[in-house]
Formats: sequence, structure tokens, C-alpha cells
Amino acid sequence: MSFRVAILGAGPSGLAQLRAFEAARDAGAEIPEIVCYEKQNDWGGMWNYTWRTGLDAYGEPVHGSMYRYLWSNGPKECLELADYSFEEHFGRPIPSYPPRAVLRDYIMGRVAKSNMRQYVRFNTAVHWVEHDEATDKFSVTVRDLKKDELSTEEFDHVIVATGHFSTPNTPYFEGLEQFPGRVLHAHDFRDACEFTGKDLLLIGSSYSAEDIGTQCHKYGAKSVTFSYRSGPMGFDWPESFSEVPLLTGVIGKTAYFKDGTSKDVDAIILCTGYKHHFPFLPNDLTLTTHNRMYPEGLYKGIVSLANPKLIFLGMQDQYYTFNMFDAQAWYARDVMLGRIPLPSNEEMAADTCEWVSRELKLSDPTEEIDFQASYILDLIAPTDYPAFDVARVADIFKEWEHDKEADILGYRNKSYRSTLTGTLAPVHHTRWMDAMDDSLETFLQEDQSEPATESA
Repeated sequence: MSFRVAILGAGPSGLAQLRAFEAARDAGAEIPEIVCYEKQNDWGGMWNYTWRTGLDAYGEPVHGSMYRYLWSNGPKECLELADYSFEEHFGRPIPSYPPRAVLRDYIMGRVAKSNMRQYVRFNTAVHWVEHDEATDKFSVTVRDLKKDELSTEEFDHVIVATGHFSTPNTPYFEGLEQFPGRVLHAHDFRDACEFTGKDLLLIGSSYSAEDIGTQCHKYGAKSVTFSYRSGPMGFDWPESFSEVPLLTGVIGKTAYFKDGTSKDVDAIILCTGYKHHFPFLPNDLTLTTHNRMYPEGLYKGIVSLANPKLIFLGMQDQYYTFNMFDAQAWYARDVMLGRIPLPSNEEMAADTCEWVSRELKLSDPTEEIDFQASYILDLIAPTDYPAFDVARVADIFKEWEHDKEADILGYRNKSYRSTLTGTLAPVHHTRWMDAMDDSLETFLQEDQSEPATESA
């Protein structure tokens, strides 16, 4: 094909786009020339754990927010790739909640058997993208980090697959400058053992706060206090946990809250979310949104209304992850290959507004899960993406929500049935609260402590 496609990022979204093109090629289609730019030295995106925080060895902002003892906080059965089951990768069923190293191994498994690495330029950071109206082409300027050299190439389409969990949202609280303990954002959290025996204050009431708080409790934190803006998470926390209204300020080691209470703490972790941040895009091309189920400005949640040849993957607030990225990538591929014609700008804007309006009416997690399931079904309907039971995955998500409410420290001990193979996951040999060794080798040991039973 005579046109060129740039993919920015080789994490799960970028790899999904590469896989979508490869699937088309394997089926006999002609595909465009592809260049994928990745600033890290390997693919995997957020799943590439690093001890580094702040800046990397080349002065680039560290992409990863992964921490050492991270385990999946949702069932693997909900993120299973339709063309590559966990059983196929590991050669047998594995428990429903794998640690970080196991999930990364799975992600790498699908691309390892492919020829996709040829398209990726590692250690290459994208610095600027601009569009020329006269030629209808994008100029992409990148820096080869090892050579410290800039270069620019032209492309017909640009796919932004850089994620949106790398640029911290950091609200200010009075007195943080004088706080004598550790202050950090969740993006820079790496090791729960650092906080053994400490009284922790976590600002936030969503997944980061919940997971980092329970991780620190698991590794011996003395107490965990969650400070919420809108409302408490409301789980049945152990005695050493508490939930209080928003922090108003800090004097010395004492944190003060909106309800008039206070607590002495040793460290403060800002679990306050992330910003959609695209410093390489000009004002007329950038995506301006917050973390929501259906970002405004994107037709089908992926095609830029500002320029339909600019595509964004994985920019949604997410229940579904890897398989949703696949659905987006297959749809984007077929748009670029001319298999799915785009409607007029007015029609695309109207369709986007309709989805955004639907999102605004959602009132609870169940409705959000069903909304995202409908979105994925809308994407895969006109493509040849392998069939998977999107509705059953939604049901598992709802079971997961119930399991967390029933036992916030024990929900990872539950087992679910794969929607691809029908196999019920075995029980992990060690209950999550006692599983201190989260290596791939230890996790995959086959001895089980009890028979697996259905989660619900």
C-alpha cells in the first residue's frame, strides 16, 4: 500500500493496533507501511516495571506507574484476548488474579509469536506532530534517545497509543512543603515495604487508593487512612483502616480533615488520578478530556473529530481493557484500510454526542459496565475481530464488584470461568494476603490448597 501509518507507543493499545494489521495481512490483505515509536527499550508500555521515578536515563518522563507487588485488581477472564487465551499461552489454566509479571508474560506471548517487532523503533520519543493541510499529511518529529538525534518523517495516519495513566494529577494541600515525612503521587509508588510500620494517608477514593492501601496493609503498614473528596469507598475495611473527608491541610505530621478530625501520619500518597496529556500535539489536534467512559471529541471513542486521520486508542475510563483495545484497533484498522467508510463530520459529531449523553445518564457501576459492553459490541460488529462473549464478561465484572464488597482483602482468592475456553480457573496455592512472593515462577506452581468453586 502507498500510505504510511505512525503508531505512537508500543504498550497494550499500540500492540493491539500492530496485531490488527498483522491479522489483516495474514488473511491476505495488503497493509500500509507501519512505524511504531516507543520511548522505552522494550514493548509492553505500563507493564514494563522500572524502579525509576521522575525522569528516565535520557531525561524523558518515566512512563510506568507499576509497583513491585502489583496484582491484577480484576479477573483475568475479563481482559482475555479473543484470539489468544490464557490457557493457550501457559499451556494450562491459571488462577483468576495474576501478579504483574504473569500478566506481562501473557501480553508478550501474543506478540512474541508474530513478526511485529520489525515495525517498532525502540528508545525513540515522539516530540512533535503536526498536520499540513496542503498535503494532508502528518509530520512526526522524534528523538533517537541513544543517539540524541532528532528526525522527522511524514505519515498519512497517526495513532496515539500513549495511554493516560502517566501524567499525575497533583492537587495542592496547605502545609505539604513542611511535612516531615514522605509525599508522593501513586505514579511514583514502587514498593509497599517502604511503608512497613508506618501510618499512611492516601488522598483519593478510587482504584489506586484502594489497591495501594491494601498492598501497604499486606506488607505491614501500621494504619491506612483514606481521605475522600466525594464519598467513601465503603468497603468492610479491617480495623487499621479508616475513611475521612478531604484533607484541608497539614501542620507538622498532623493532617486535618473537613470534618474537623485530625491524624498524625508518616507518609502521604496522592491517589488523585492522571491527566490526559499530549505535549507532542498542537492545540488544534490535541484531545482535551478527563477520565470518562466516552471522551468527547472522538467518534466511536477513537477517531478524532478535529482530524479523522488522527486516532486515539485506550483513552476511556476502563472496565474492559486489553480486549477493548483490540476492538478499537480492529475498527481503526478497517477505517484506515477503507473497509469502514466514515460518515460526514456532522454525522460523526452527532453520533459522539449521543454516546456522551448516554454516559451522562449512568448512575452506578452496573450501568457503566453494560455501557462499555455496548460500546465494544458497536465496534466489533462491522469487523472480523474474533467473537467473544462480551455480555458474559460484563456479568463477571458484576460478580467482581459483588466479591469486592463482600471481602475487600479476599476477593482475589475467587475463581471465574473463561468465556473463551469454558474452564474454571484453579485456586491459587496461596491466599492473596499471604502471597508475598509474586514472581511468575512461584505463581505458576501447580499445587492447590483447595478445589476451585464458581465465584457466584
